[in-house]
Amino acid sequence: MNDFLNLSLAEARTRLAARDISSTELTKAYLDRIEATASLNAYITITHEQAMLGAAQSDARLAKGEGGILEGIGIAVKDLFCTNGVQTTAASRILDGFIPMYESTVTTNLWNAGAILLGKTNLDEFAMGSSNTTSYYGAVESPWRSTDAPDKKLVPGGSSGGSAAAVAARSAIAAIGTDTGGSIRQPASFSGIVGMKPTYGRCSRWGIIAFASSLDQAGPMTRTVEDASILLQVMASYDPKDSTSAQAAMPNLLSDLNKSIKGMIIGVPIEYQIDSLPEETSKIWKQGVNWLKSEGADIVYISMPHTKYALATYYIIAPAEASSNLARYDGVRYGLRINEKNITDMYTHTRTEGFGEEVKRRILLGTYVLSSGYYDAYYLKAQKMRNLLYQDFNQAFEKVDTILTPTTPSDAFEIGDNKDDPLKMYLQDVFTVPASLVGLPSISVPVGLSKRGLPIGLQVIGRMFDENSVVRIGRTLERAAQFKAMTAMVEDTTKDE
Repeated sequence: MNDFLNLSLAEARTRLAARDISSTELTKAYLDRIEATASLNAYITITHEQAMLGAAQSDARLAKGEGGILEGIGIAVKDLFCTNGVQTTAASRILDGFIPMYESTVTTNLWNAGAILLGKTNLDEFAMGSSNTTSYYGAVESPWRSTDAPDKKLVPGGSSGGSAAAVAARSAIAAIGTDTGGSIRQPASFSGIVGMKPTYGRCSRWGIIAFASSLDQAGPMTRTVEDASILLQVMASYDPKDSTSAQAAMPNLLSDLNKSIKGMIIGVPIEYQIDSLPEETSKIWKQGVNWLKSEGADIVYISMPHTKYALATYYIIAPAEASSNLARYDGVRYGLRINEKNITDMYTHTRTEGFGEEVKRRILLGTYVLSSGYYDAYYLKAQKMRNLLYQDFNQAFEKVDTILTPTTPSDAFEIGDNKDDPLKMYLQDVFTVPASLVGLPSISVPVGLSKRGLPIGLQVIGRMFDENSVVRIGRTLERAAQFKAMTAMVEDTTKDE
């Protein structure tokens, strides 16, 4: 494999600044790799010409000793971020061919820092899913294979599965995704990469196609914790165009990254030790606890009694917000339009044919819980439970600095599994949803392999706006685990060359 593809984002930045490599060479290597891994279906749109032009411009700036933090670095962008002049679809037929005339705030920050758009990555339709199999453009395939069934295709996780697969397959040095209930962290765990959800409000939601507005948050997907820290530093900003954007100053995430964690207190919630947790996941979780102990951290077992209600709470609040947000797709202003004799039929047929089954399921569920007679019984009760979860975390953080949990109950499953059992699919988010409901920063770090040879990640949850502690503990786990495993696709390419 081209050596460029094995560079971390931090290493690539250093070599570009030193002029050891050029952005043109690096970008070309990744575009070639995207073509070589096309079978994964990780990308919906590839911006080849735009990327090469951007690389040439970056090289000119670098030659003058100029350029931003990400100058000359190609980034993959989840196709939920609006990109000016580049198709943005949310992986839905209803937005097929939609080309925005504006740029999201997060991607604007990236381009202002010198980053280059490689392409728009595939996702579950409107970010609704945990497998990346609900996309109008087809399922994304993980570059990983299990040792017991190497011929079976696996999911990369979802909804940011295209971004996860691209980073894992070396067809992007880094990517950005969105996380509503685990859509960055769960695919990161399944795909053996680092994925981080910052505090709600750290990254502007302006220009991101909405799923659930009180939950959606952009974040980085990378190969290392250091890379995630660099990328998040650029992505985050206060934005007056987003009423939920936080004005809290973003700390320098690299300043404490490699500091000792001696004396820090790590919470281990007993309610996360669910009966259905596989033994190998539990074993890796215990190993993570021991690693942190050996680095001088104190371990405290904590109780978060309302955890068992988190998933049910999420699947009332998120669909309710989705039903409201997706009401705008009616065939009138943009996107798909099925022409009919009257406007009612046009609305009905456009939405029926434009949305996939999972999106329609969530719209129906959300509309139901918001309807007269059911609002108090479901939606209002879910909001009260959300507040109780918030109190659980507040009480926990009076005693601990961060919380350590598994990211997912198990490793990746086969494409097609759980398709006919939505409840089983929703359980994939059982460990990630609580932090989302409360808006806390959290990171998934790959720390080991399952018996089937597939990645398993651990999750670190921190106090609101304390991303520094989250990445510091994440980096400690990363150093201890020394996770070097690569996908079979990457290994095979290495051998071929």
